[in-house]
Amino acid sequence: MFDDREIIEAEAHCDGPCGVYDPASARIAAEAVQSMTTKMLALECPDTGDSHAMAAYLNTMSRYAAIKEEEAHKCKSELLVLWTDFFKPNHLEANPNLHDVFWNAAKLCSACKVEVSSVHAQELMDACENIHNIFWAAKGREVPWVRAS
Repeated sequence: MFDDREIIEAEAHCDGPCGVYDPASARIAAEAVQSMTTKMLALECPDTGDSHAMAAYLNTMSRYAAIKEEEAHKCKSELLVLWTDFFKPNHLEANPNLHDVFWNAAKLCSACKVEVSSVHAQELMDACENIHNIFWAAKGREVPWVRAS
C-alpha cells in the first residue's frame, strides 16, 4: 500500500492515452450522411393507394433516415473527441478559429439529423475536410483528403 503522504504523478495527453487519433472516422460517417440524404431525396413516393409499394417505400425511407441519423451522431461524436481530447492550447494559438470550426461542424451534424438537406450534407463534408486539414497540419503531416465514395 501507498503511504497517504506519498504523491504519485501520472501523465497522459488525453482521457484515454492510446495516441490514436484520425479524422477519417468522422469523414466516413459524414459520407454516409451525405449518401443517405441523396438516396432519400431521390426516392420516389409511389401511389399511396398501392399498399405494397407504399409499405416498401416507407420501409426504405425509414431505413435511410435511421442510418442518416446514426451516422450524423457518430460523426459528431468523432469530431468532439478530436476537439476535446486531441487539440490543445498550442493548436488553438495556431488556429484561433478552432472552437468555431468544431462548434459549427457539430451543429451541422445536428442539422443533418433533423433535416433532409443536400446543402447541409455537403457543408458537413466541407467541415470535415477543413478539420482533416487542420488536424494533419497540427501533426506536421500532409495527408490527402480522400473520399471513400
